[in-house]
Amino acid sequence: MPVGELPDVFAGARAEVPDTLADHLLNIELIDHHVHGAFEKAVDRAGFEAAINEGSTDPVPSFMTQFDSPLGLAIRRWCAPVLGLQPHADADAYWARREELAPDELTALMLGAAGVSRWIVDTGFKGDLINTPERLTALSGCPSSSILRLERLAEDLLEAGTAAQSFPASFRAALKEAADSEEIVGTKTIAAYRTSFDINWSRPTDTQVIEHAGALAPRTPLRLDDPVLIAFGVHEAAEHGLPVQFHVGFGDRDLDLHRTDPMLLLPLLRTMTPVPVLLLHCYPFHRQAGYLAQAFDHVNFDVGLAINYLGVRSTALVAEALDTAPFAKQLYSSDAFGLPELHLLGSVLWRRAMGLVLGDWIRTGDCTETDAIRIVDMIGVHNATRVYAL
Repeated sequence: MPVGELPDVFAGARAEVPDTLADHLLNIELIDHHVHGAFEKAVDRAGFEAAINEGSTDPVPSFMTQFDSPLGLAIRRWCAPVLGLQPHADADAYWARREELAPDELTALMLGAAGVSRWIVDTGFKGDLINTPERLTALSGCPSSSILRLERLAEDLLEAGTAAQSFPASFRAALKEAADSEEIVGTKTIAAYRTSFDINWSRPTDTQVIEHAGALAPRTPLRLDDPVLIAFGVHEAAEHGLPVQFHVGFGDRDLDLHRTDPMLLLPLLRTMTPVPVLLLHCYPFHRQAGYLAQAFDHVNFDVGLAINYLGVRSTALVAEALDTAPFAKQLYSSDAFGLPELHLLGSVLWRRAMGLVLGDWIRTGDCTETDAIRIVDMIGVHNATRVYAL
């Protein structure tokens, strides 16, 4: 295949996917509704392998390599051809070829092959190490929009010296500015990491917010992990009409996974101003997320991040994500961070999984090819366009 082009994601499976559906999936320009930038500087092999392990924050043990993982195997299978190597090139050959490319060259190559028409970028984590949305646009040739992280906004205000008494008004002013912005299309909370979901989600009064902001402000470094302030941020974002993303489930070991089941958000979902809610990642709670998307008109979800980390098994994940939710309530995302291989791989594995799953539905007479293409378009493009008013 030509270097830098989307791989033939149905190689070895052409007989299982009808030609019209396969061609559509190979050519559709996706909206990646939750993604981060790629590394601005080169990483060594240890840094690369650490970046393909979502759970651990420790160095990779000497007895193993992260290339021997579902994600590592998928990188060798699908990213190697984009670098001009044979599929399944061994780890050393892959690394040697990768090192020949400067970071910007590698990022442009991988992002250009991903077939994405717009990036919706969360800049709230390690923003000093990764591309800005503007740089992603420059390197990929595709427009980018931004997501405002609510905890980071509160921390920035308090670190800048905002008095506790002024905090509610200052936070609202910042949200109004975001709502009026053409670049910012939504917000995100990382309550999963800061408090988990089993908190009191009722809307706090300004008096409570001032009291809790005052107690938090003297901390150094400041880390917003106060349930009252978390709930305040989410309710205020919704009140300003901004979509709210929630990290759900799969993530690194800083979170208590069992306390990030989205069913714990029921008290909030029943009472909040009904702006679009986006449940991100969701594995292993993707079926609960699908139920919530069926039960609440304003709830949507994706299985991004986990698609990359499950590798070949992501086909089963995508199939399970289609169990209960209306197709208009699910979105595509890669949640790629740091390594540009992840921006490409999320796209490749999602396209392949959708083709295999829907191809099976067509073969068994449960779905027409026209239906399948409409489902692909909804999840890959149209739902994000509607939810974020793009």
